[in-house]
Amino acid sequence: MSTSSNATGPRRTFVLIPGAGGTAWYWHRVVPLLRQAGHEAIAVDLPGDDPAAGLPEYTQLVVDAVGGRGNVVLVAQSLGGFTAPLVAAKVPVDSVVFVNAMIPRPGETPGEWWDNTGWAQARVAAARQGGYGTEFDLAVYFLHDVPAEVAAAGEPYQRPEADAAFGSVCDFAAWPDIPVRAAAGADDRFFPAAFQRELAAARLGVDADVLPGGHLIALAQPAGLADYLLGT
Repeated sequence: MSTSSNATGPRRTFVLIPGAGGTAWYWHRVVPLLRQAGHEAIAVDLPGDDPAAGLPEYTQLVVDAVGGRGNVVLVAQSLGGFTAPLVAAKVPVDSVVFVNAMIPRPGETPGEWWDNTGWAQARVAAARQGGYGTEFDLAVYFLHDVPAEVAAAGEPYQRPEADAAFGSVCDFAAWPDIPVRAAAGADDRFFPAAFQRELAAARLGVDADVLPGGHLIALAQPAGLADYLLGT
């Protein structure tokens, strides 16, 4: 696995994987910015609420979205981090970018990830230090920096994540030798930035880049995230 950045170059295809719930709408503020910069951007919609769909089904949908395209940058948000390595094992991609992501180990399930990484302790410690509630609340942990009108517009797209994905094994053998980067929202309360930096160092051997924004960074800071992706 190598790490590098490339601010210029040929037209690229950004394939954007959403987190829990699987709604492609999550990326709707970033997609037009990538297209305006002259690149193709595909936000994949995943059946997060389908009890019969897990990581294999998610992977196939993303593979189908990639098709035969080249110069692919695979971008994975939150739970989407578990789909990314499975896609990279099936089709050629030029790079992978994790965004506030659950970075997996080979053979791990998303359900195991929480305890394996010490996420709960990190989240509670950050809450106490930051002076906000330790009990999970959607407004406190996900929407605190998302513009009110954007949050309201997203309500029809909200859907739960079924249990199937959390029990699916991320059965990749090893990371391919491609650039892999990680971006952490400085104000992410769900996956605190310090926690993400430790995770990226331990599991990818890279220093996570800290960007302005919380967990739903594509909704809160789309221009900053788009600029970062264009520079990868």
